[in-house]
Amino acid sequence: MPAHFLATLPNFLAYLGAAAVLLTAFIAIYLFITPYDEIRLIRENNVAAAVSLSGAVLGFAMPIANVIAHSDTLLDLAVWSVIAGLVQLAAWGVARVALPRLKEDIGANRIAPAIFVAALSLSVGLINAACMTY
Repeated sequence: MPAHFLATLPNFLAYLGAAAVLLTAFIAIYLFITPYDEIRLIRENNVAAAVSLSGAVLGFAMPIANVIAHSDTLLDLAVWSVIAGLVQLAAWGVARVALPRLKEDIGANRIAPAIFVAALSLSVGLINAACMTY
């Protein structure tokens, strides 16, 4: 194995580990904030809950991936991750205002509102990621 790969392995592992912790923290906070139990609903084969949560997770992961690609330090990653998470939570808040019956819709496995939430989360995540290029 070339020396370059071995020399960069510690940074890879550090960023991968930090990203895993940050992603886990975001998911935990998101699950706490939303008024429905996505994990239980997903285990019950509720596609709407799976689509909605997947959009939020991907919407958070996109800016994190961009920051990893462009950051100099793990502190950069941590700070921008907090910002990305807050932006994703704000997007969910917008969805709640736009769809006042969202809690009932997700619980009833209505897919159209879930697709809207996922698309909003992904769109916000993509724009967020673009804004974090420096």
